[in-house]
Amino acid sequence: MVPLSVLDLSPVIEGGDVRQALDNSLDLARNAERLGYRRFWLAEHHNMPGVASAATSLVIGHVAAGTRSIRVGAGGIMLPNHAPLVIAEQFGTLEALFPGRIDLGLGRAPGSDQLTARALRRTLVGDVDRFPQDVVELMNYFQPARPGQPLQAVPGAGLAVPVWILGSSLFGAQLAAALGLPFAFASHFAPGQMEEACAIYRARFEPSAQLDKPHVMLGLNVVGAETEAEARRLFTSLQQAFLNLRTGRPGRLPPPVDDIEARFAASGLSPDMQGALATAVVGDRRQVRAGLEAFVARAKPDEIMVTAQIYDHAARVRSFEIAAAARDELAKAA
Repeated sequence: MVPLSVLDLSPVIEGGDVRQALDNSLDLARNAERLGYRRFWLAEHHNMPGVASAATSLVIGHVAAGTRSIRVGAGGIMLPNHAPLVIAEQFGTLEALFPGRIDLGLGRAPGSDQLTARALRRTLVGDVDRFPQDVVELMNYFQPARPGQPLQAVPGAGLAVPVWILGSSLFGAQLAAALGLPFAFASHFAPGQMEEACAIYRARFEPSAQLDKPHVMLGLNVVGAETEAEARRLFTSLQQAFLNLRTGRPGRLPPPVDDIEARFAASGLSPDMQGALATAVVGDRRQVRAGLEAFVARAKPDEIMVTAQIYDHAARVRSFEIAAAARDELAKAA
């Protein structure tokens, strides 16, 4: 069985607040560490009432300080929003504080709406078209400083923070392959081009100083519970969140409901959100195991990044316990 990692959006639930969301993220990370997950990543989103991890590097520091061994990182930093030097300094600082435990995943989407993107950009001309150049610039800041070098990241220079390319299309696959970097595909919300992107990445991969062979990590929604009925009910929180986002009403993560089919029927959208949630694994322990096994057989990832937007925190922790147990059972059976 391939290793499992965690993607956390630090969800702010209806009736809750940001402090609760951040406390829950730390608690989930501690449980993920206990359960043997490889990494714990947080995502940059802005102007979204249901996501508490907008200041991603700060939340990474919060989680890393409260754990001991699990790798903590960004899944990811939306680089067009930032000057590469600033990100090099932030993640250089994190690496200095938590050596050998920090990952830096980079994406080219704004992680927000266009109005917010314009408010975030460091210049009026900053845009996604400079993403490849910005990635290379950022990676260069992590190289050892040369004598007389006029500009360097302090901290950052010489720390070799591992860089990942994130993507939900073929562009990220091509860039990760060309730069010889690990590739994380957002199949948890955009699985349509997953297999093609993985094939392109593996076929075109060029070894680099960071990585000698391709490494693909795929996102996967996994919602596990004691019964299938309970898991499917828990899953309705994510379905509602997607529905609200698609209909222009983003908000906090809602509690589960019993009438999700009626809500989709009223909206005119399908329950899998036109394929966005088509790869989700939802069910009891046996179904989670079967779903993970089938996903690995189909997509052949080197690693799976599990995410679970579940309203009740205890139920969310339990879902990750079920996924970890399924991983261990599959590993023993291999």
